[in-house]
Amino acid sequence: MTAATTQPEVSGPGDDVPGPAAPDHAESVLARVVRALLTQRIVLLAVLVVVVVVYFFLLGQNDYLTADYDFDYMSAALINAVPLAMLGFAELFVILSGRGGIDLSVGAIVSLAGMVFGFGYGQWGWPLGLAILVTAVVGGVLGLLNGILVAYIGFPALIATLATYYAYKSLAVVINNQRPISTRPIQDLYESTARSVQLPVIGEYVPDVPKGIFLFLLPTIVVVWLLLARTTYGRRVYAIGTNDVAARWSAIDVRLTRAAAYALSGVISGLVAVVTVGQFASARPDAGVSGNGMALPAITIAVLGGVAITGGIGRVSGIVLATVLIVWMNAGIRLAFEGNAGPQNQLLALGLLLVFAALLNGFATRRYGGAG
Repeated sequence: MTAATTQPEVSGPGDDVPGPAAPDHAESVLARVVRALLTQRIVLLAVLVVVVVVYFFLLGQNDYLTADYDFDYMSAALINAVPLAMLGFAELFVILSGRGGIDLSVGAIVSLAGMVFGFGYGQWGWPLGLAILVTAVVGGVLGLLNGILVAYIGFPALIATLATYYAYKSLAVVINNQRPISTRPIQDLYESTARSVQLPVIGEYVPDVPKGIFLFLLPTIVVVWLLLARTTYGRRVYAIGTNDVAARWSAIDVRLTRAAAYALSGVISGLVAVVTVGQFASARPDAGVSGNGMALPAITIAVLGGVAITGGIGRVSGIVLATVLIVWMNAGIRLAFEGNAGPQNQLLALGLLLVFAALLNGFATRRYGGAG
Protein backbone atom coordinates (compact mmCIF):
# COMPACT_ATOMS: atom_id res chain seq x y z
CA MET A 1 0.00 0.00 0.00
CA THR A 2 1.57 3.21 -1.09
CA ALA A 3 0.96 6.40 0.78
CA ALA A 4 -0.33 9.31 -1.18
CA THR A 5 2.04 12.19 -1.34
CA THR A 6 0.75 15.72 -1.15
CA GLN A 7 2.38 18.12 -3.53
CA PRO A 8 2.53 21.77 -2.51
CA GLU A 9 0.28 24.00 -4.45
CA VAL A 10 1.97 26.38 -6.79
CA SER A 11 0.42 29.76 -6.97
CA GLY A 12 -0.12 31.24 -10.33
CA PRO A 13 0.06 34.85 -11.31
CA GLY A 14 -3.61 35.34 -10.68
CA ASP A 15 -3.81 33.68 -7.26
CA ASP A 16 -4.29 35.71 -4.08
CA VAL A 17 -0.92 35.57 -2.38
CA PRO A 18 -0.15 37.56 0.76
CA GLY A 19 2.30 40.27 -0.15
CA PRO A 20 5.14 41.62 1.93
CA ALA A 21 4.18 43.08 5.30
CA ALA A 22 4.57 46.66 4.19
CA PRO A 23 1.77 48.00 6.39
CA ASP A 24 3.24 46.27 9.44
CA HIS A 25 6.64 47.69 8.59
CA ALA A 26 5.15 51.17 8.21
CA GLU A 27 3.37 50.80 11.54
CA SER A 28 6.57 49.71 13.23
CA VAL A 29 8.40 52.77 11.93
CA LEU A 30 5.55 55.00 13.10
CA ALA A 31 5.54 53.24 16.45
CA ARG A 32 9.27 53.87 16.82
CA VAL A 33 8.81 57.55 16.03
CA VAL A 34 5.99 57.87 18.56
CA ARG A 35 8.03 56.00 21.14
CA ALA A 36 11.00 58.33 20.58
CA LEU A 37 8.78 61.40 20.98
CA LEU A 38 7.20 60.07 24.16
CA THR A 39 10.24 58.60 25.86
CA GLN A 40 13.05 60.87 24.63
CA ARG A 41 12.32 64.35 25.92
CA ILE A 42 15.20 65.82 23.90
CA VAL A 43 13.62 64.63 20.65
CA LEU A 44 10.21 66.00 21.61
CA LEU A 45 11.61 69.39 22.65
CA ALA A 46 13.60 69.71 19.43
CA VAL A 47 10.45 69.00 17.41
CA LEU A 48 8.43 71.51 19.47
CA VAL A 49 11.07 74.21 18.97
CA VAL A 50 10.92 73.71 15.20
CA VAL A 51 7.10 73.74 15.24
CA VAL A 52 6.96 76.97 17.27
CA VAL A 53 9.52 78.75 15.06
CA VAL A 54 7.83 77.70 11.83
CA TYR A 55 4.38 78.62 13.17
CA PHE A 56 5.32 82.15 14.19
CA PHE A 57 7.45 82.62 11.09
CA LEU A 58 4.44 81.82 8.91
CA LEU A 59 2.25 84.16 10.96
CA GLY A 60 4.78 86.93 10.45
CA GLN A 61 5.00 86.27 6.72
CA ASN A 62 1.23 86.62 6.47
CA ASP A 63 1.12 89.88 8.50
CA TYR A 64 -0.61 88.39 11.55
CA LEU A 65 2.07 89.74 13.90
CA THR A 66 2.85 93.30 14.91
CA ALA A 67 6.45 92.91 13.68
CA ASP A 68 8.60 90.42 11.81
CA TYR A 69 9.41 87.18 13.58
CA ASP A 70 12.82 86.68 12.01
CA PHE A 71 16.26 85.44 13.02
CA ASP A 72 17.37 88.86 14.26
CA TYR A 73 14.36 89.03 16.57
CA MET A 74 14.86 85.46 17.76
CA SER A 75 18.53 86.14 18.49
CA ALA A 76 17.72 89.29 20.47
CA ALA A 77 15.13 87.35 22.48
CA LEU A 78 17.85 84.98 23.68
CA ILE A 79 18.90 87.59 26.25
CA ASN A 80 15.94 86.32 28.29
CA ALA A 81 17.27 82.78 28.07
CA VAL A 82 20.34 83.54 30.18
CA PRO A 83 18.70 83.94 33.62
CA LEU A 84 15.94 81.42 32.86
CA ALA A 85 18.30 78.63 31.80
CA MET A 86 20.71 79.29 34.67
CA LEU A 87 17.92 79.11 37.23
CA GLY A 88 16.69 75.99 35.47
CA PHE A 89 20.11 74.47 36.24
CA ALA A 90 19.74 75.60 39.85
CA GLU A 91 16.45 73.72 40.09
CA LEU A 92 18.03 70.76 38.27
CA PHE A 93 20.46 70.19 41.16
CA VAL A 94 17.89 70.33 43.94
CA ILE A 95 15.22 68.30 42.13
CA LEU A 96 17.77 65.65 41.17
CA SER A 97 18.67 65.26 44.85
CA GLY A 98 15.27 63.69 45.50
CA ARG A 99 12.98 63.64 48.55
CA GLY A 100 10.72 66.27 47.00
CA GLY A 101 13.63 68.58 46.29
CA ILE A 102 12.59 72.02 45.11
CA ASP A 103 13.84 75.57 45.68
CA LEU A 104 11.25 78.32 45.81
CA SER A 105 13.79 80.85 47.10
CA VAL A 106 15.95 81.21 43.97
CA GLY A 107 14.21 84.45 42.95
CA ALA A 108 14.64 85.94 46.41
CA ILE A 109 18.32 84.91 46.41
CA VAL A 110 18.68 86.73 43.08
CA SER A 111 17.20 89.88 44.66
CA LEU A 112 19.31 89.78 47.84
CA ALA A 113 22.55 88.77 46.13
CA GLY A 114 21.93 91.47 43.52
CA MET A 115 21.74 94.10 46.23
CA VAL A 116 25.03 92.80 47.69
CA PHE A 117 26.58 93.11 44.23
CA GLY A 118 25.13 96.62 43.91
CA PHE A 119 26.71 97.71 47.17
CA GLY A 120 30.08 96.12 46.47
CA TYR A 121 30.55 97.10 42.84
CA GLY A 122 28.26 100.10 42.54
CA GLN A 123 28.89 101.95 45.81
CA TRP A 124 32.01 100.57 47.50
CA GLY A 125 34.15 100.41 44.37
CA TRP A 126 35.13 96.75 44.48
CA PRO A 127 36.79 95.31 41.36
CA LEU A 128 34.25 93.59 39.12
CA GLY A 129 35.80 90.12 39.53
CA LEU A 130 35.80 90.39 43.33
CA ALA A 131 32.21 91.66 43.37
CA ILE A 132 31.05 88.72 41.20
CA LEU A 133 32.93 86.24 43.41
CA VAL A 134 31.47 87.65 46.63
CA THR A 135 27.98 87.67 45.11
CA ALA A 136 28.31 84.01 44.12
CA VAL A 137 29.56 83.13 47.61
CA VAL A 138 26.65 84.98 49.22
CA GLY A 139 24.26 83.07 46.99
CA GLY A 140 25.98 79.83 47.95
CA VAL A 141 25.65 80.59 51.68
CA LEU A 142 21.95 81.39 51.27
CA GLY A 143 21.46 78.17 49.33
CA LEU A 144 23.45 76.21 51.92
CA LEU A 145 21.05 77.44 54.61
CA ASN A 146 18.25 75.87 52.57
CA GLY A 147 20.29 72.68 52.34
CA ILE A 148 20.86 72.52 56.09
CA LEU A 149 17.16 72.99 56.77
CA VAL A 150 16.24 70.24 54.30
CA ALA A 151 19.08 67.71 54.59
CA TYR A 152 20.13 67.99 58.25
CA ILE A 153 17.11 69.31 60.14
CA GLY A 154 14.61 67.42 57.98
CA PHE A 155 12.28 70.22 56.89
CA PRO A 156 10.25 69.51 53.74
CA ALA A 157 11.92 71.35 50.87
CA LEU A 158 8.70 73.16 49.96
CA ILE A 159 8.27 74.59 53.47
CA ALA A 160 11.95 75.36 54.04
CA THR A 161 12.50 77.23 50.77
CA LEU A 162 9.16 79.03 51.05
CA ALA A 163 10.22 80.31 54.49
CA THR A 164 13.62 81.45 53.25
CA TYR A 165 11.95 83.00 50.19
CA TYR A 166 10.04 85.37 52.47
CA ALA A 167 13.13 86.02 54.62
CA TYR A 168 15.50 86.74 51.71
CA LYS A 169 12.88 88.82 49.92
CA SER A 170 12.37 90.99 53.01
CA LEU A 171 16.10 91.45 53.54
CA ALA A 172 16.55 92.54 49.92
CA VAL A 173 13.88 95.20 50.39
CA VAL A 174 15.01 96.62 53.73
CA ILE A 175 18.76 96.46 53.14
CA ASN A 176 18.64 99.73 51.18
CA ASN A 177 15.26 101.11 52.30
CA GLN A 178 13.48 99.76 49.20
CA ARG A 179 15.70 101.81 46.89
CA PRO A 180 17.55 100.36 43.89
CA ILE A 181 21.25 101.01 43.31
CA SER A 182 21.92 102.56 39.93
CA THR A 183 25.31 104.22 40.02
CA ARG A 184 27.50 104.80 36.97
CA PRO A 185 29.48 101.51 37.28
CA ILE A 186 26.19 99.59 37.50
CA GLN A 187 24.77 101.36 34.45
CA ASP A 188 27.93 100.64 32.46
CA LEU A 189 27.39 96.92 33.06
CA TYR A 190 24.61 96.95 30.47
CA GLU A 191 27.12 97.61 27.71
CA SER A 192 29.44 94.82 28.84
CA THR A 193 26.86 92.12 29.65
CA ALA A 194 23.55 92.71 27.88
CA ARG A 195 24.52 94.14 24.48
CA SER A 196 24.59 91.91 21.42
CA VAL A 197 27.88 91.27 19.65
CA GLN A 198 28.85 90.02 16.22
CA LEU A 199 30.31 86.55 16.09
CA PRO A 200 33.84 86.26 14.68
CA VAL A 201 34.32 84.87 11.16
CA ILE A 202 30.62 84.10 10.56
CA GLY A 203 29.24 87.30 12.05
CA GLU A 204 28.32 88.74 8.66
CA TYR A 205 26.00 85.83 7.94
CA VAL A 206 24.25 85.30 11.30
CA PRO A 207 22.49 87.69 13.71
CA ASP A 208 24.32 89.29 16.62
CA VAL A 209 24.21 87.29 19.86
CA PRO A 210 23.77 88.76 23.38
CA LYS A 211 27.02 88.88 25.34
CA GLY A 212 25.41 87.19 28.32
CA ILE A 213 25.23 83.96 26.34
CA PHE A 214 29.03 83.79 26.20
CA LEU A 215 29.89 85.42 29.53
CA PHE A 216 27.46 83.52 31.76
CA LEU A 217 25.24 80.91 30.10
CA LEU A 218 27.77 78.86 28.11
CA PRO A 219 30.27 78.64 31.02
CA THR A 220 27.42 77.57 33.32
CA ILE A 221 26.30 74.88 30.87
CA VAL A 222 29.83 73.47 30.66
CA VAL A 223 30.42 73.49 34.43
CA VAL A 224 27.03 71.96 35.26
CA TRP A 225 27.47 69.25 32.62
CA LEU A 226 30.96 68.42 33.89
CA LEU A 227 29.73 68.27 37.50
CA LEU A 228 26.85 65.94 36.71
CA ALA A 229 28.41 63.77 34.02
CA ARG A 230 32.11 63.63 34.82
CA THR A 231 32.48 63.83 38.61
CA THR A 232 31.76 61.52 41.53
CA TYR A 233 29.55 64.22 43.00
CA GLY A 234 27.27 64.06 39.98
CA ARG A 235 26.94 60.29 40.36
CA ARG A 236 26.14 60.75 44.03
CA VAL A 237 23.38 63.25 43.26
CA TYR A 238 21.75 60.86 40.80
CA ALA A 239 22.16 58.03 43.29
CA ILE A 240 20.49 59.77 46.25
CA GLY A 241 17.74 61.06 43.98
CA THR A 242 16.98 57.58 42.74
CA ASN A 243 17.16 55.79 46.11
CA ASP A 244 18.76 57.54 49.06
CA VAL A 245 18.48 54.45 51.28
CA ALA A 246 20.51 52.38 48.82
CA ALA A 247 22.91 55.32 48.44
CA ARG A 248 23.40 55.44 52.21
CA TRP A 249 24.20 51.72 52.27
CA SER A 250 26.72 52.44 49.49
CA ALA A 251 28.63 54.73 51.88
CA ILE A 252 27.38 57.95 50.24
CA ASP A 253 26.93 60.88 52.62
CA VAL A 254 23.34 61.58 51.61
CA ARG A 255 22.86 64.66 53.78
CA LEU A 256 26.07 66.35 52.65
CA THR A 257 25.36 65.59 48.97
CA ARG A 258 21.83 66.96 49.24
CA ALA A 259 22.91 70.08 51.13
CA ALA A 260 25.60 70.70 48.50
CA ALA A 261 22.92 70.59 45.79
CA TYR A 262 21.09 73.48 47.47
CA ALA A 263 24.37 75.35 47.91
CA LEU A 264 25.13 74.98 44.18
CA SER A 265 21.63 76.23 43.44
CA GLY A 266 22.44 79.30 45.51
CA VAL A 267 25.75 79.88 43.72
CA ILE A 268 24.02 79.83 40.34
CA SER A 269 21.32 82.18 41.67
CA GLY A 270 24.07 84.55 42.80
CA LEU A 271 25.50 84.60 39.28
CA VAL A 272 22.01 85.23 37.90
CA ALA A 273 21.88 88.25 40.22
CA VAL A 274 24.86 89.73 38.36
CA VAL A 275 23.13 89.02 35.04
CA THR A 276 19.92 90.77 36.11
CA VAL A 277 21.82 93.79 37.43
CA GLY A 278 23.49 94.11 34.04
CA GLN A 279 20.22 93.69 32.14
CA PHE A 280 18.34 96.23 34.28
CA ALA A 281 21.37 98.57 34.62
CA SER A 282 20.28 98.68 38.25
CA ALA A 283 20.44 96.54 41.39
CA ARG A 284 16.75 96.23 42.20
CA PRO A 285 15.46 94.76 45.49
CA ASP A 286 12.60 93.08 43.61
CA ALA A 287 14.61 91.83 40.62
CA GLY A 288 13.88 88.16 41.22
CA VAL A 289 10.45 88.35 42.82
CA SER A 290 8.49 90.99 40.91
CA GLY A 291 5.48 89.81 38.96
CA ASN A 292 5.41 86.03 38.93
CA GLY A 293 8.99 85.84 40.15
CA MET A 294 11.79 83.71 38.76
CA ALA A 295 11.27 80.51 40.75
CA LEU A 296 8.12 79.23 39.05
CA PRO A 297 9.40 79.70 35.47
CA ALA A 298 12.64 77.96 36.50
CA ILE A 299 10.73 74.99 37.93
CA THR A 300 8.58 74.88 34.80
CA ILE A 301 11.68 74.77 32.61
CA ALA A 302 13.13 71.94 34.70
CA VAL A 303 9.95 69.85 34.52
CA LEU A 304 9.42 70.57 30.84
CA GLY A 305 13.06 69.67 30.21
CA GLY A 306 12.49 66.16 31.50
CA VAL A 307 13.65 66.45 35.11
CA ALA A 308 11.66 63.93 37.16
CA ILE A 309 10.07 65.70 40.11
CA THR A 310 10.73 62.56 42.17
CA GLY A 311 14.48 62.98 41.63
CA GLY A 312 17.29 61.05 40.01
CA ILE A 313 16.42 61.85 36.37
CA GLY A 314 17.38 64.95 34.42
CA ARG A 315 19.72 66.21 31.71
CA VAL A 316 21.44 69.50 30.96
CA SER A 317 20.38 69.39 27.30
CA GLY A 318 16.72 69.16 28.34
CA ILE A 319 17.02 72.40 30.33
CA VAL A 320 18.64 74.19 27.38
CA LEU A 321 16.01 73.10 24.85
CA ALA A 322 13.11 73.81 27.22
CA THR A 323 14.48 77.33 27.77
CA VAL A 324 14.83 77.99 24.04
CA LEU A 325 11.29 76.71 23.48
CA ILE A 326 9.79 78.98 26.13
CA VAL A 327 11.83 82.05 25.15
CA TRP A 328 10.99 81.82 21.45
CA MET A 329 7.36 80.96 22.18
CA ASN A 330 7.04 84.00 24.47
CA ALA A 331 8.74 86.16 21.84
CA GLY A 332 6.14 85.11 19.27
CA ILE A 333 3.22 85.62 21.63
CA ARG A 334 4.51 89.11 22.40
CA LEU A 335 4.14 89.97 18.71
CA ALA A 336 0.78 88.26 18.34
CA PHE A 337 -1.01 90.27 21.05
CA GLU A 338 -0.98 93.94 21.91
CA GLY A 339 -0.93 95.53 25.35
CA ASN A 340 -1.38 93.45 28.51
CA ALA A 341 -2.85 90.56 26.55
CA GLY A 342 0.64 89.42 25.55
CA PRO A 343 1.99 88.66 29.07
CA GLN A 344 -1.27 87.02 30.11
CA ASN A 345 -1.24 84.73 27.09
CA GLN A 346 2.39 83.92 27.79
CA LEU A 347 1.36 82.68 31.24
CA LEU A 348 -1.48 80.70 29.70
CA ALA A 349 0.87 79.05 27.22
CA LEU A 350 3.38 78.32 29.98
CA GLY A 351 0.70 76.66 32.08
CA LEU A 352 -0.52 74.59 29.14
CA LEU A 353 3.03 73.47 28.42
CA LEU A 354 3.49 72.39 32.04
CA VAL A 355 0.22 70.42 32.01
CA PHE A 356 1.23 68.88 28.69
CA ALA A 357 4.60 67.81 30.13
CA ALA A 358 2.97 66.27 33.21
CA LEU A 359 0.42 64.36 31.13
CA LEU A 360 3.13 63.19 28.77
CA ASN A 361 5.26 61.93 31.65
CA GLY A 362 2.31 59.98 33.05
CA PHE A 363 1.40 58.45 29.70
CA ALA A 364 5.00 57.53 28.88
CA THR A 365 5.39 55.90 32.29
CA ARG A 366 2.26 53.79 31.85
CA ARG A 367 2.98 52.86 28.24
CA TYR A 368 6.75 52.50 28.09
CA GLY A 369 7.87 52.48 31.72
CA GLY A 370 9.21 56.01 31.83
CA ALA A 371 10.61 58.90 29.83
CA GLY A 372 14.19 59.96 29.46
